[in-house]
Amino acid sequence: MAKSKSKHVEPAVPTEAEVLEYIQSSPGIVGKREIARHFAIKGGAKIGLKALLKKMEDKGLLSKRQRKLVDRTSLPPVTVLEVGGIDKDGEAWAEPVEWDERMAGKPPRIVLASGEAAKKGDRVLAKIEASRDGRYKFRARVIKALSDRSNKVLGVFRILRGQGARIVPVDKKARHELQVQAGDENGAVNGELVEAEIIRDRGRGLPSARVRERLGDLTNQRNISLIAIHQHGIPNAFPDRVIRESEALKPFSPKGRDDLRDVPLVTIDPPDARDHDDAVWAELDDKTGGCNVIVAIADVAAYVHPGTALDREARIRGNSVYFPDRVVPMLPERISNEVWSLREKQDRPALACFMTFDKSGRKR
Repeated sequence: MAKSKSKHVEPAVPTEAEVLEYIQSSPGIVGKREIARHFAIKGGAKIGLKALLKKMEDKGLLSKRQRKLVDRTSLPPVTVLEVGGIDKDGEAWAEPVEWDERMAGKPPRIVLASGEAAKKGDRVLAKIEASRDGRYKFRARVIKALSDRSNKVLGVFRILRGQGARIVPVDKKARHELQVQAGDENGAVNGELVEAEIIRDRGRGLPSARVRERLGDLTNQRNISLIAIHQHGIPNAFPDRVIRESEALKPFSPKGRDDLRDVPLVTIDPPDARDHDDAVWAELDDKTGGCNVIVAIADVAAYVHPGTALDREARIRGNSVYFPDRVVPMLPERISNEVWSLREKQDRPALACFMTFDKSGRKR
């Protein structure tokens, strides 16, 4: 009796979800060959796999890096992180420098392994691991500290006999003075406050720096504020992605809002203020002898939405910091001084509180 030949069945092409799950679980970036091998795709089925991967690329689910495929919503096992701050438990957290917010939403917060010294703005090359403490999805072990987000240093220019020029950082946590080579002094004089740029990290000897700006006498009021900003680690520069978001803001929509433009609201900030964030209006009530009051506050939430880079930066800063001669704002000046500042005869979104007081001044 003749034996019947068994019919060969080609393995089915995986689904998009199965491909993404495999990529996320793989220790490194994978390519088409690894995917085909994992799902036992052979022969003619490879055409279907190729079409599937192309479709996923077109939809933005996958991207190519060095001729390999990577899930755009996943983290590679080793990546560059930027430290965002310190949490309430005293642990440093960071976010990936490269992250597609449009596709994957806000970037994940990653806690740095205990003992990893880092400050806000530092960039590190780190190994990513699953976190077990429940507060964070990932934790990172620093492989190498990269340059800080800013290579600027504020310090006092000193000329030492027989040792040349040095810069003594005002940040007490700085570990080293900086040496300044001849020609890089920019005319700075002994004892002057300067802003410098690090041009060579510490290898043998001290790091080198170039004076970028002479700021003058240490006792100058503006310089006292600047020193305080650096000594207390107050962030006075915004990340590029925060600036980009602020520049791309669109005008607010008045739809669904009450129109109070006929009410003669008066801002209550000092004459030299640049950010007018609150205004008031009041009138006497002839019937009761009391008064009616409206207090209007600039509606920041009309522009700053939850989960955006602007929102995360504002949460890190917490508030604006006021000095006698300057303000370190919670939000970029494009927002605080322009788009939501309550300027005269310009339409602005606001949150308004209506109050009524009796003739004794008690709120009814």
